[in-house]
Order: sequence, then structure tokens, then C-alpha cells
Amino acid sequence: MKVLVIGLGGVTNGGKTTLAGKLKKMLPNCDIISQDDFFKPESEVETDEHGFKLYDVLDALYMDEMVTRIHNWIKSRASPDVVTEEPQSACDNLRNVYILIVEGFLLYNYEPLNELWNRRYFLTLPYEECKRRRSTRIYQPADTPGYFDGHVWPMYLKYKNELEENASMQVAYLDGTKSQEELLSYLYSDIMQELNKLRE
Repeated sequence: MKVLVIGLGGVTNGGKTTLAGKLKKMLPNCDIISQDDFFKPESEVETDEHGFKLYDVLDALYMDEMVTRIHNWIKSRASPDVVTEEPQSACDNLRNVYILIVEGFLLYNYEPLNELWNRRYFLTLPYEECKRRRSTRIYQPADTPGYFDGHVWPMYLKYKNELEENASMQVAYLDGTKSQEELLSYLYSDIMQELNKLRE
């Protein structure tokens, strides 16, 4: 069995979760792990001097648990006794390949994850569009006044800059203002190319 681990990272409200869900339906033997499932409870998240809860940093997440979950997924799929009961189809030659999409806003700034990716994608948005989309979402706990400008956006820029300065990191940057159809089409064809390389 072969596994393909895809990172779908980037800006808050960039469309990561929606794209991951649509890709799962299109790709063979595909699962998703979402970074949002690893947030620490509010009581464990630090607060800065402005009273902002620091959710957009690695310390707000149980990253070790996330890495363990991914490793466990890889181990369970890569074991030779996994049998797929799938009908014969055009995807027949992909039966022995398993795909994991890991989606989240801070995927590539955590060293233990960096050896796992087969492909890294990073969705970007301009400030105004990101702020507009963020204002339409309801979070638990809710964003406090000034939170986007005081914490969310500065942290996004910080981690994006770190990524861009890391020359060894191969990342495909995607424009999150493009239509979901356009982004999905690009991602699907790119991932299928990776799958074909694995098969060879």
C-alpha cells in the first residue's frame, strides 16, 4: 500500500475545509484530518497584554496529538494486510493508494510535520477579503472587537513570512479569491499527477 499525504494550509477563511471536503469526494481512498480538531480548551490558551486569546499560534494546539494521529493513519494504511473491497473501475490502478488531506492554518511551521508532506498547498487572501469573510463567521469563543487586526492577521503574516523565508520548503501558493471550482480543478489535477508518479 502506498500513501500520499497532502497539506492544505493557509489563511483563515481561505476555503481549506470546503476544498478538502470536495476533494475527499473526488479522490480514491481519501481521508481528512483537520487541525481545528486539536485546539486546546479556552482555559489553556494564553492571553496577551491586550486581552486577546492567542488562538492563532502553535501553542494553542495539541500539535503532538495531531502528529500522532497522522502517523497512526499512515501506519494503518501502509500495513500489507489492508484489503480494499472496491468495485473494478477506471480507478482500479489507484486501489492500493491511500490519500490523507491534512487541512489547517498552521501546518508548515511545525518541524515534526515537515517530513510527512508529499504536496504542500497554501491558500492566501488579501487583508480586506479575509477580514470580510471572517466577520461573517461565528466562532466559539467569539472574536472580540479588534481581534482580527490585533492577533489573527499579524499571526498569519508572521507564519507566512517564515514559510517564504524557508527556501527548502516547496509550497504551491493558491489565490483564495479564485472560485472554488477553479481551485478544486487545479488541486484535483495536481494531486492526480502525484498519484500517477507514485504508481510508477
